[in-house]
Amino acid sequence: MYLLGSEEWLNALAEAINNSPAYAEAAKTWEGDFYFIVEPGGNIKEEIIMYLDLWHGECREACVCAERSAKDPAFVISAKESSWHKVIDKKLDPIQGMMTRQLKLKGDMVKIMKAVKAAKELVGCATQVPTQYHE
Repeated sequence: MYLLGSEEWLNALAEAINNSPAYAEAAKTWEGDFYFIVEPGGNIKEEIIMYLDLWHGECREACVCAERSAKDPAFVISAKESSWHKVIDKKLDPIQGMMTRQLKLKGDMVKIMKAVKAAKELVGCATQVPTQYHE
C-alpha cells in the first residue's frame, strides 16, 4: 500500500500510466501537465501537491512538490481527500466531479472535455495503485 500523495504512490501511478496501452491510445494526442492537489482537512494539515507531465500517452515526469510555485502546469485540479478517494474507487467520474465542483479545475475545460477517454483511462491507472488514505 502506498499513501496517497507520497512519492512512492506517485511513482507507482507514473509506472501504471507508462505500462497502460489503453492510456497510451486514449491520450496519444494529449499535451498538458497537471497539479493534482489534495486540500488540507482531517489528518492532512497542508496541501499535497502532485505533479504529472503527461505527453502523448506517457508520463514524462512525476513528483511531489513542496509548493505551488515549483512548476507552472497547464491544469490544476484540487479536492479534499474524500473526493479523490471517490475518484480512485471509480465512485466519482472525474469529469462529473469537475462539473459538480467536487473537483476544482483551473485550466482549459474545453481541452479536458475533448480528452474524456484519456481522463477515464488515467483514473483506471490510478485504481491499479494500492492506495492508503490519511482518513
